[in-house]
Amino acid sequence: MSDAQGGGTEEAEAAAPRLPMLLEAVLGIGTDLEVRTTLQHIVDTATELIGARYGALGLVDPERGRLTELFTAGMSDADRERIRRLPDGHTGIIGVPVQDPRPLLLDDLTADPRSSGVPPGHPLMHSFLGVPIQVGGEVFGSLYLTEKRTGLFTERDQSLLRVLASQAGIAIGNARLYGTARQRERWIEGAAAVTTVLLAGENPAEALMTVAESARVLADADAGVVLQPTDEGGMEIVAASAVEDPGDIIGTTIEPGSPVLVQLLGGEPVFIEDSATDPRMTTPVRARFGPSMMLPLQSGGKLIGTLALPRRRGGLPYSAVDRLLATQFASQAALALVLADSQHDREQLAVYEDRDRIARDLHDLVVQRLFATEMMLESTRRRAATPELDELLGRAVDELDSTIQEVRTTIFALQQPPADAPTSVRGQVLRETAGAAVLLGFRPSVRFSGPVDTLVGEPVSAQLLAALRGALAAAHRREGVTGVEVEIDAAAELPDGRDAVRLLVTDDGLREDGAPGDRGTTVTWEAAH
Repeated sequence: MSDAQGGGTEEAEAAAPRLPMLLEAVLGIGTDLEVRTTLQHIVDTATELIGARYGALGLVDPERGRLTELFTAGMSDADRERIRRLPDGHTGIIGVPVQDPRPLLLDDLTADPRSSGVPPGHPLMHSFLGVPIQVGGEVFGSLYLTEKRTGLFTERDQSLLRVLASQAGIAIGNARLYGTARQRERWIEGAAAVTTVLLAGENPAEALMTVAESARVLADADAGVVLQPTDEGGMEIVAASAVEDPGDIIGTTIEPGSPVLVQLLGGEPVFIEDSATDPRMTTPVRARFGPSMMLPLQSGGKLIGTLALPRRRGGLPYSAVDRLLATQFASQAALALVLADSQHDREQLAVYEDRDRIARDLHDLVVQRLFATEMMLESTRRRAATPELDELLGRAVDELDSTIQEVRTTIFALQQPPADAPTSVRGQVLRETAGAAVLLGFRPSVRFSGPVDTLVGEPVSAQLLAALRGALAAAHRREGVTGVEVEIDAAAELPDGRDAVRLLVTDDGLREDGAPGDRGTTVTWEAAH
C-alpha cells in the first residue's frame, strides 16, 4: 500500500465515526418547524459535528443583503453581552459568504486582508470555515465555524459542513413556509375578530382603539396608532396602543405638507427602516422608534385615516410578508370601520325616528285629549252651583294644565337629536337651547353670569334644566314668538342672603293673561346652591 493510499485510508477512518453523527444531525434538523428553534439546533449540531470551539449562523435578509440575526454556539452570555453589536454582513470575514455565497476556508482569519471590524470583547479566533445555506439559488444565510479543537479545518470538514448546510437550507425553507402560513393564519383570525367586534356596536373611539391594539399585537410592534386627517390638512394620532404608556403619543400631529403625509393622503403605504433618522418623519416621538409601517385606512376611495405600526429602535425590520399581511389587515379594518359607522348611523336614525314617532303620538293624541278634557272641566266650572265644587274643578283644571305642560316638555326633549350628553352645566344648557331651535325655528340667545360650572352642582343643576325645558316649552306654545333670551346667573342672591342661581327666560310672544297687543313673558326660577 502506498503512502498516499495510507493517508487516504487514515482520513477516511477518522471521518467514519462522524457519519452516524451527520445522519443523526440531518434527521434532527427537520423535526422542528419553528424557525428560531431550527436555526439554533443547526449551529449547535454543526459545532459539535466538526469539533469547533465556536459556531455561528447568520440569517440573511434577502431584500437588504445583510445579516438580521446571528445564532451562536460556544459563547457564554457574558461573551454576547460584551460584543453587543451585531455584524451587518457588509464588511469583515463574516460578510464574505454573505456577499459571495461560496465556501471559505482559512487557517488564520486574522492574516486575511478582508478581516476587519471585529468588535471589542470578541473572543480571539484564528481558523475559520464558512459555507452558505441556500436552496435553489436562494441564500438563507451562512454557517460559520472557528477554532477547531484538533488542529485546522480540512476539506473533509468543509464537505461535511456543506452537506449539513444543504439539509439545513431545506429545513429552513420548510420552517419559513410553516411560519408564514401560521403568520397568515393569525392575521386572518385577527382581522375577522376585529370585524366582529366593530360590527358589535362599539363607539368610534373604542373602534379605533380596537384596530390599533389588534394590529400592534399581530405585527409584534412596539406601538399601534391610528391617525385621522385634521381640518388644517395634517394628521393627528387619535388612538394609540403601546407596550409602555402611550399618553404622550395621543395628540401628536403630522404637519401639512410633510413628505410622508403626501404619500398617505395619496393612498400609498409608507415603509420606513428607521423612524428616528428618516427625513420623512417629523413627529417629536419618532426618536424612540425604528422600523415602521404606515398603512392608509381607506375604503371605496375614501381615506378614513392611517394605521402606523412602529417597532422599537434597533428592532427587526419588517419582512415582505409582514408588509403584505399588515396591508391586507388595514384594508379589511378600514372596510369594517366604514360598515360599523354606517351601522351606527342607521341605529341612531332608527332611535331618532322612534323618538319622533312617540313625540308625534303624544302631541296628536295625548295632549289633544288632555286639552279637550281641560276645556270641558272649565266649561263645567262656570256652571258650578257651589263654591266648593268651583274650587274642586279649578284644582282639576290646574292639574291638567300642569300635566299638559309636562307632556309638552317631554315632547320637546324627545324631538332633540340623540347625542352623548355633555357633563358640564354650561354644556347641558347649550344643548337644551340648541334642541329648542328645532321647535322654535330659531336658536335662543344664552348669557351666563358667574362660574356656573363651578357653583352649580347636583341636584340643583337637574332642577335648573327641568325649569329651562318647561320655560322653553311654554314659549313654544305662545303665539308670535320670534325671540327667546335665556340668562343664568350663578352669583345671584336670595332675599334671605343665601347664594343662589337664577334662571330668566324671556320671550316676545303674546301674553296669555293680557289684553290684545300685550307681548312678552318672563319666567323666573331660582334656587340656593
